Amino acid sequence: MNISIVTVGKLKEKYLKQGIDEYLKRLSAYAKVEIIELPDEKAPETLSEVEMEQIKEKEGERILQKISSDTHVIALAIQGKMKSSEDLAETLDKLATYGKSKVAFIIGGSLGLSKEVLQRADESLSFSKMTFPHQLMRLILVEQIYRAFRINRGEPYHK
Repeated sequence: MNISIVTVGKLKEKYLKQGIDEYLKRLSAYAKVEIIELPDEKAPETLSEVEMEQIKEKEGERILQKISSDTHVIALAIQGKMKSSEDLAETLDKLATYGKSKVAFIIGGSLGLSKEVLQRADESLSFSKMTFPHQLMRLILVEQIYRAFRINRGEPYHK
């Protein structure tokens, strides 16, 4: 399985990079995982609704350019469906079983995802009703993908 994590914004925090790198190393035994980092739009502190939509649209265009038509897209969004770790494992297992070898998880910028990206997504996934920084969400996501592969293989998972 080829998994892409398409994300808006640069990761600066060393401790998050180290955690992500550790899980990517562990994941290499199960799947090819790449992180595609896209630049975020610079924006002033206060924005109108129109300006927010324009920024999300620009970021959305960049995201959509990185997704091929044969990719199963999972958008991370607060309004998405909440799943357990076992549910995510089952989703990835079914995708592999039914020949969907390309999967992209999309993490938007600080304003979220454009409606075009959400429309392109095959499903939306929410990790919580809480809002997380997109940098931290990367670490949480790669850990959950790793956990899903361990679950699907019936392998023990230790913290």
